[in-house]
Amino acid sequence: MRTFLFAAALGLITLLAPQGGDPNITAKHAIGEIKTIDAAAKQLTIKTDAGSMVTVSLSDKTTYKKLAPGEQTLTNATDVAVTDLAEGDRVMARGTVSEDRKSVPASMVIVMTKGDLAKKADAERAEWRRRGILGVITSLKPDTKEITITHRTMAGNQSVVIPVSDKTEMRRYAPDSIKFGDAKPSSFSELKVGDQLRALGDRTEDPLRFNPEKVVTGSFRTVGGVVTAIDAATGEIKINELEKKTPLTIIIKQDAVLRRFPAEMGMMGGFNRGAGGPGGAAPAGGGQPAQGNAQQRPQGGGPGAGGPGGPGGPGGRPGGFNINDMLERLPTIAIADVKVGDTIIVSSTQGVDPTRLTAISLVAGADTLLAMLAPRPQAGQAPNPAAGLGGSGISFGIGLP
Repeated sequence: MRTFLFAAALGLITLLAPQGGDPNITAKHAIGEIKTIDAAAKQLTIKTDAGSMVTVSLSDKTTYKKLAPGEQTLTNATDVAVTDLAEGDRVMARGTVSEDRKSVPASMVIVMTKGDLAKKADAERAEWRRRGILGVITSLKPDTKEITITHRTMAGNQSVVIPVSDKTEMRRYAPDSIKFGDAKPSSFSELKVGDQLRALGDRTEDPLRFNPEKVVTGSFRTVGGVVTAIDAATGEIKINELEKKTPLTIIIKQDAVLRRFPAEMGMMGGFNRGAGGPGGAAPAGGGQPAQGNAQQRPQGGGPGAGGPGGPGGPGGRPGGFNINDMLERLPTIAIADVKVGDTIIVSSTQGVDPTRLTAISLVAGADTLLAMLAPRPQAGQAPNPAAGLGGSGISFGIGLP
């Protein structure tokens, strides 16, 4: 996606076809992140999104242009010098690429700085949080192109209707892809009940309807399991799945987001334990709802409170805290922070091998979260530690930009 945007901004999509298997490299340019700068040798080493390493040779005739993210042409580009380049910057090196696609003598280097890209990404994430909604598709109406999703709040699951039109930008995760930005152009016909959906748009006067500008969907698999082995060097975590007791291998790539659910959050009360809550029930023998249930929580619009418009999701109506938003705000951790014996929840795209999952999101310390989400077992029924995943409304497969 970043390659597409960079090339599209410079009007190159229809002019230059990808060469070989790396879409970041064509006959006339290479796009990637600066990994090393050797001023003495007049060389840069860049790494493409696909992982290819390309040596960029510089000369006294090489020109350097700085382009702001979002610019569509070089009209507003500014002249810079090689000394203005830094590791982590994203560049397009224009020139005749070698046949082995490993080097390019650059006639021009166009740079988007690491700082500018980070600011743009932060602004995009903030907008998706402020004007976005996240949920699971529960029904589809092809004749009217209406999507109904369910998303989770402290007060329970809430259904929201999202009508799409020809003006709605629709994209979809590809199998085994874990990047929001790599989602491919899509259409209503590709949607399926059970898909996860994230939409950017505006609420309407009806709090149960949402007008989208952009819709990103994907078919994801969410599983819970207990960690049995960790190989940080290869980025692999082995688990025993809670529900089917089968062994799975979780692949952790650079773009996967790992978080830990603090055990102390469980002391705040269950998300669905209150009277009448989805999957929950009033305490045995009647009486008052359990302490910390949705009826007793303040409905203020603090961080993460609800979906678009504040508490309760679209329209800002009272409805409680949005659990998906809360999960996204947990601090991130590294694979080294995951321990054998941890209970984890993993979201991944539906890949080719069902025993190997490429993680998009992973939450460690999930035994507390699963206990909070699980419905009360019927009398005489053995507890199912994975029961909370079934109708939980958790949809953290689709990340933020």
